Amino acid sequence: MSLFSSSSTSRVLPGRDTPIETSDVHSISGHSLHPPFPEGHEEIVLGMGCFWGVERLFWQLPGVYVTAAGYAGGETPNPTYDETCTGRTGHTEAVRVVYDPKQVDLESLLQVFWEQHDPTQGNRQGNDIGSQYRSAIFTTNEAQQAAAEQSASAFQQALDKAGKGQITTEIKPLEAFYYAEAYHQQYLDKNPNGYCGLKGTGVTCPIG
Repeated sequence: MSLFSSSSTSRVLPGRDTPIETSDVHSISGHSLHPPFPEGHEEIVLGMGCFWGVERLFWQLPGVYVTAAGYAGGETPNPTYDETCTGRTGHTEAVRVVYDPKQVDLESLLQVFWEQHDPTQGNRQGNDIGSQYRSAIFTTNEAQQAAAEQSASAFQQALDKAGKGQITTEIKPLEAFYYAEAYHQQYLDKNPNGYCGLKGTGVTCPIG
């Protein structure tokens, strides 16, 4: 269930049929941001607040083939950044993570996901407020969906023991991933001193 809601469908921005312009290759790995990806690789799309820091977090992990910043979980086709920031597209800022399961397992990626942000804040991450900053996991197969749900349950137990709040993370199958504009791709590689709002709860996720 999405935390995004609107009083009427007329409030949802119409978007466009044509994808917005973005980068073709990853500025660090040189790999294509677009499919097809190597055989045997899988992808999952993760929302943890501002996508700049999230993308850097995952491109640094061994076994991750390529990452891309974008928008997911909403209704507006091919949204722009400015449109997403209005809260009227339904999307959250998200990162596509394409990985080789022979080199890094999904549980390890999910452990990083849970520990490196606060999934109890609803439509915000720290000082970043709005539905576009909500926590989310968008899965691409049934095994990922089951693993994500199981990891959420395990982390909730750990949060309970630590006296923390309830997880608000949206967990559902991916319907569409829309690439963000070129200047958002690998932003913190191009702007090393740029903003990164990632901040975890300090609680360890007991999986992986």
